[in-house]
Amino acid sequence: MRIILKEDVKKLGEQGDIVDAADGYARNYLIPRGMAVEATRQKIKSLKRDEKLQQEKEQGKINQAKEIAGKIEDSVFEFSVKAGEEGRLFGSVTTKDIAEKANNAGFEIEKKNINLDENIKSLGVHKVQVKIYKDVTATINVKVVEA
Repeated sequence: MRIILKEDVKKLGEQGDIVDAADGYARNYLIPRGMAVEATRQKIKSLKRDEKLQQEKEQGKINQAKEIAGKIEDSVFEFSVKAGEEGRLFGSVTTKDIAEKANNAGFEIEKKNINLDENIKSLGVHKVQVKIYKDVTATINVKVVEA
């Protein structure tokens, strides 16, 4: 029996897959539990239409993220921090600081999306990777100057 899976089923397939399953397994287990529906022509067409709409939505989000990435790469986030000898900072610039500065500038960035190996502890311009959306990343410039 051909069925469309409504959720992931171990050893059978993932959500949205059209698979062949044993008649008894499909009728007595999968369909009654809402894990699958019988694959009719109309339901297959509906599934393909929904997948196409989902892909278009996803592409729109990616395009929007690329636009944001372009804008954020043109920006420079400047931090004025107390520093000691040889440009060493008293404290550091963290992902939280960068996220707050970016949010104040109008970019919605969470600190967990900022890829910073170590906190910034020296003066100068530092390049920091920021994940905007799934595969879209941007490099922002963080300028640390002495207060």
